[in-house]
Amino acid sequence: MSAWLEVVAPGPLATVQDLGRTGLGALGVGHSGAADAPALRLANRLLGNAEAAAAVEVTFGGLEVVAHGEVTVALTGAPCPMTVDGRAHWGFGVVTVPDGAHLRLSAPDTGLRSYLAVRGGIGGPQQLGSRSTDTLAALGPTPLAPGDTLLVGSPTGPLPGVDLAPVAHPVVGDVTLRIVDGPRADWFTSGAREALVSEPYDVTADSNRVGMRLSGPVLARQRDEELPPEGMVCGALQVPPSGQPTLFLADHPVTGGYPVIAVVVGPDLPLAAQVRPGQRITFVRVPSAPLTPGASHD
Repeated sequence: MSAWLEVVAPGPLATVQDLGRTGLGALGVGHSGAADAPALRLANRLLGNAEAAAAVEVTFGGLEVVAHGEVTVALTGAPCPMTVDGRAHWGFGVVTVPDGAHLRLSAPDTGLRSYLAVRGGIGGPQQLGSRSTDTLAALGPTPLAPGDTLLVGSPTGPLPGVDLAPVAHPVVGDVTLRIVDGPRADWFTSGAREALVSEPYDVTADSNRVGMRLSGPVLARQRDEELPPEGMVCGALQVPPSGQPTLFLADHPVTGGYPVIAVVVGPDLPLAAQVRPGQRITFVRVPSAPLTPGASHD
């Protein structure tokens, strides 16, 4: 009989995520997927899974699951203290969870989102080629709740034999994100474009997988007409009439009617996904967007 995990407590938010739904934006389907894709990829590599295998994205810890059948797991992203039947285990390594054991995650000291992967991947049906939960479009499985079960797939490759993957922890204090000019940068005054990169913005509590509302210098427009809906990408800094920007994340809408002053470059999107409410972001303008595997603007 295949192993499975029973959810006892999901914490503030826990969802199933893989690498998302690609190439469907023109049909009105967002990309979604892991907000910190490199962390998901690393967890899967530690277990010998395909990098795109589904795992649990845990927001600010609090997840508790019971193993039904022995399972092997890895935890990456925000470093949550982890226990198995009360015994502490370090993240960023491979841990065996015996049949009937309780795995618990506490709140991380730094960062926001952690990834609990299981050898064989999280199974279950796909929707439009992905098991990811899109919280905005209500695609994929619903956010995890007590009593939910997570099927565990069959391993497809050997374990790599790596006990620990040392990686840098998410930034504790102010975070710097690189941006390029957005498609409607010319709708804003020169003073607004300068203010965006000269003063920090606070991340407000009104933030989730869709995006982060920021509080800081008001970004004044020099054009006031209405803008027809345009395509949106992950990392877009959209500015509503309040002049306070919103930074779109993994579950962003595929279109929007407010102008985009700038876009966070792909390699910095995983860093943005780990920023907590209360932290400050400083934007730095760069002339062009570097590319990196695992970061997508779909």
